[in-house]
Amino acid sequence: MGSGMSAGAWSPTFGAAPGGGRVRFRVWAPGKAEVSVIIEKAGKREKARMHSTNGVHEASADGGGGMRYWYSLEGGPPTPDPASLAQPEGVHGPSMVVDTASFEWHDEGWRGVRTEDLVIYELHTGTFTEAGTFDGVIPRLGYLGSELGVTAIEIMPVAQFPGRRDWGYDGVFPYAAQNSYGGAAGLARLVDACHTEGLAVILDVVYNHFGPEGNCLPLYAPYFSGKYSTPWGAAINYDGPGSDEVRRYVVDNALYWVRALHVDGLRLDAVHAIFDSSPKHVLAQLAEEVHCAGDSLGRAVAIIGESDLNDPRVVKGNGECGYGLDAQWADDLHHSVHTALTAERFGYYQDYRGGEDVAAAFREPFVLDGRYSGFRGRNHGAPSTGVPGDKFVVFAQNHDQVGNRADGARLTVLAGEGAARTAAAAAILSPYLPLIFMGEEFGSRSPFYFFCDYSDPEVVRGTREGRRRELEGQGQPFVDPQSDSAFEASRPDHGESASPQGERTLEFYRSLIRFRADHPTVRAPREKSAVSWSDGSVVVRRWGSGGQVLLVFAFKDGASSVEVTGDTHWRLALSSSGEAPHTLTPGRRAPFPGPSASAYVEG
Repeated sequence: MGSGMSAGAWSPTFGAAPGGGRVRFRVWAPGKAEVSVIIEKAGKREKARMHSTNGVHEASADGGGGMRYWYSLEGGPPTPDPASLAQPEGVHGPSMVVDTASFEWHDEGWRGVRTEDLVIYELHTGTFTEAGTFDGVIPRLGYLGSELGVTAIEIMPVAQFPGRRDWGYDGVFPYAAQNSYGGAAGLARLVDACHTEGLAVILDVVYNHFGPEGNCLPLYAPYFSGKYSTPWGAAINYDGPGSDEVRRYVVDNALYWVRALHVDGLRLDAVHAIFDSSPKHVLAQLAEEVHCAGDSLGRAVAIIGESDLNDPRVVKGNGECGYGLDAQWADDLHHSVHTALTAERFGYYQDYRGGEDVAAAFREPFVLDGRYSGFRGRNHGAPSTGVPGDKFVVFAQNHDQVGNRADGARLTVLAGEGAARTAAAAAILSPYLPLIFMGEEFGSRSPFYFFCDYSDPEVVRGTREGRRRELEGQGQPFVDPQSDSAFEASRPDHGESASPQGERTLEFYRSLIRFRADHPTVRAPREKSAVSWSDGSVVVRRWGSGGQVLLVFAFKDGASSVEVTGDTHWRLALSSSGEAPHTLTPGRRAPFPGPSASAYVEG
């Protein structure tokens, strides 16, 4: 089956590239006098020395997709390929040649989804369905697209990690899609099916560190920096000796997902832990090359960064000394809504003032825009004035905000059904790009714990101890991340969507997404809005070429008294509560039950 995206045109700088009945092997290993490729054929291993030029070692051999191989450095033991496209036996096994040009595609007319139209659904492949595979997601795509109304799925990281269960942020082979999920071929089928359903695919990738078990990169070259460190391990070398090749390795990885696997966007994990003092930051280089690839393929490709810096330079263009990413995660709306709906003030929640800051977050995405942060002990952030709303991704829940709790509790469990719907409305009806975390759309009560499946005893011990330290002060029992139960409990029970509460919540999410699509004024520039906060409620009036909308978010328990200003009469379009006023008259106060969210249109 043909594709207009030239999938077979992609060729890696490093790794194994099949073609014409032969495979070219290329690996960067400076300082290694001798490197050999070891090929497994019919249960036997054949070893051939590679030719070396400026630290790059190369050889070719008869074969094609499915052939397994290793490298040997200076006569040492067999070692997987750092640019492996497949690890069929896990992180400690051989690499496997993958012929991506042989994948069948049916998305020739696909042009992607514009960034401003993104409504994102975040899912974890291993827990989203009982199958725990890429193929297992496919039967639920109609539900996500046609029924729920999202326009994109965001898949938590799939780079090969140890064992069969993990969040994915400790992958060690960034080019190899997780074997237990279905590998590259399985991911290609999922992406192809998404495009048939009209859904874009955003892939979560990790370019700030690599995991601790099975990480063979230090054996080959200076992939890591001695100047910097991250909370999760050694920082990647983007600006020291040898960094040209490291940058190429990482940027090529981004291009691989876009060109060979047809993904429509990348969510870059924790870009605040990507350290680079080069004249052109690696983020700018990556965004530039990926956007060029998207242009050549004739489709929209988005680069979204996760950053806790509250720094608008992440999404500003090169002319404004920025990195040119299409969007970035903005946490402040979530944190403000969370503190408005719960009594929690531990950790970073101590910096937020509840509903007052919800109003601030509707005016500008960064509440901490240079304001003092008690959590950090210093001023934090910078103003985002003038940056369009579709440059920011917001959420009521996500994998971090749920999974980095000791109890893994979702907002429905913490604060109740009404609070969870109010939070969802704040995110989906914001002037930013909304993200929904799997299961929240029907009020899932299943926890989402941190889980992993390491085999190295030292790594297991270190992970457990680190997790205990991280969760100290939350006052909740410790759940062993290595346990089967942590993983199994984290599967959302889709059967909950058929319960009375599940049906109500699911219909409310559908209504929110439809309202956002039908009323573009919701997404109008923030300058065309008036936001107020009083008596436990945030009132947002927005106007534009599509008319006016009025949003009321009541956060306190019990009734709030809301006064409508101006001369517009309002008619209720949707509400999380059956007790919201059906009409609002200028100059009069109206009671709103809390917590609740309501949307009004002119009339």
